[in-house]
Formats: sequence, C-alpha cells, structure tokens
Amino acid sequence: MASNTGQTILALLTGAAIGAGIGILYAPDKGSKTRNKLNKEAKKAQKQLNKQYRETSSNLTDRAQKARLSFEQKLNETLSSASYKADDIILAMEDKLEALRKQNAKLQMESTVDKTKATAKKATS
Repeated sequence: MASNTGQTILALLTGAAIGAGIGILYAPDKGSKTRNKLNKEAKKAQKQLNKQYRETSSNLTDRAQKARLSFEQKLNETLSSASYKADDIILAMEDKLEALRKQNAKLQMESTVDKTKATAKKATS
C-alpha cells in the first residue's frame, strides 16, 4: 500500500508539473492571470497531497495499532498455553515423585525385614 501511495503521489506531482508547463505555453490570458491560476492549482495540489498524506499516515497508524494488538493477543495466548503445559508437567512430576517415595518406603521396609530376619537367624543358630 505504501509504495502504491508513493506512486500515486509521484504521478500527481508529475501531472501537475506537466499541466503547469502546458498551461504556460498555451495560456490565452495575461501573465498575471496565468500566474494566479497556476498559484491556485498549486494550492489545490498541495491540499490534495496533504490530504493524501494524512489519510496514509492515519491508515498506517491504524494498521500498526491493529498489528500490535494482534501480536499482544497471540503472545498472551502462547504464554497462557505454555503456563498450562508447565502446570501439567509439574503435576505429572509430583505424581511420579509420590510413586517413587512409596516405592522407596516399600524397599526400606523390605530391607529392614531382611535385616531383622538375618539377625534372628544368627541369634537362633
């Protein structure tokens, strides 16, 4: 869009310059009247350029704002998704840790039972 606008402005300026040149060459009026007409046309062209500039600037500002909001929304969604996944991973790790604790307690109990049996066996022998 920006390059299209630039081309439009360039075409407008080129057309204005060509029109002014032709107007001077074929002017049926006196020089002062021709200068006044050229001055009016230049002011019209300037107003048109200013209007086009404001519109383009406004459009770019709006697009930048929309892009920023879209980026922020996608970033928030990504962070939220990552947070949920992290929570799921933490819960899974806590469950695994609890299972390992139970297994360790069971192994320690079996070890204690084995030691007690060995001690009892030595005492009876």
